[in-house]
Amino acid sequence: MSAIVSVQNLRKAYAGGFEALKSINLDIEEGEILALLGPNGAGKTTLISTICGITVPTSGKITVGGFDTQTDFRATRSLIGLVPQEINLEPFETVMSSVSFSRGLFGKPRNDDYIMSILEQLSLADKKDSKIMTLSGGMKRRVLIAKALSHEPRVLFLDEPTAGVDVELRKDMWEVVAGLKASGVTIILTTHYIEEAEAIADRVGVINKGEILLIQDKADLMAQMGQKQLKIELAAPTDTIPKALETYDLTRSEDGQYLTYSYDTTGERTGITTLLGDLQKAGLQMKDIQTQQSSLEDIFVGLVKEET
Repeated sequence: MSAIVSVQNLRKAYAGGFEALKSINLDIEEGEILALLGPNGAGKTTLISTICGITVPTSGKITVGGFDTQTDFRATRSLIGLVPQEINLEPFETVMSSVSFSRGLFGKPRNDDYIMSILEQLSLADKKDSKIMTLSGGMKRRVLIAKALSHEPRVLFLDEPTAGVDVELRKDMWEVVAGLKASGVTIILTTHYIEEAEAIADRVGVINKGEILLIQDKADLMAQMGQKQLKIELAAPTDTIPKALETYDLTRSEDGQYLTYSYDTTGERTGITTLLGDLQKAGLQMKDIQTQQSSLEDIFVGLVKEET
């Protein structure tokens, strides 16, 4: 796949000296779903706004579909659809007229069949004549997506698309995003929900304090940075970890009932067999054992802590 969005040495600084973005380099491949994770104030929205031409960069270069966002603004903007965090819709407009109006803003000829196809894809067809004010919060977010897709963009930015949406509607939205990808749209979303990135993204980016800490394939990230843990429940609590077990770097729970052993699943040997044997030699009897894989949330928290 080729990069449809390319960001080179992007920097955004304000008059007071605050740097919202620091030398960002990023290539977004055509047809992928990229999730940008980061805490509040990390620079996620600033990055999206700058790529979309809403915010003027201090320095650096951005191209979309081969067009420069500064010198070819109209060409680049026509390739981009943006769904902002805030729901800002005209309450007395109908769904159909609101989406059609957005298409007209980009100079596209009227095409009711295309608009209806978008509404059907977003499960809004039966609401086409409904006023915006009568819709639920989840439906209004779908209208925002429909408006962003009205001019047939190749790249769709979703800034916190499921903020304030309940779990059921959030999962419905994930299905919508998967459907958009299947139709050939490149999708970049920012999110606070780790499970959202884990569920739908092809690649994950972590941004903090205006810097991208990593951009990596989700599966590779989990394989390279994720660890597995063996949690051992003891038949009787222990006050200390026996010296014979110190080489395993075990973690003891506060009540002494559990010992936790972290290991790399990609290594040739996990050391589990030897550990279990040494536990018995040390006089510790096991009641139960269980394993768990580090989640994307664990990895994300670890990365952000390292930068703090």
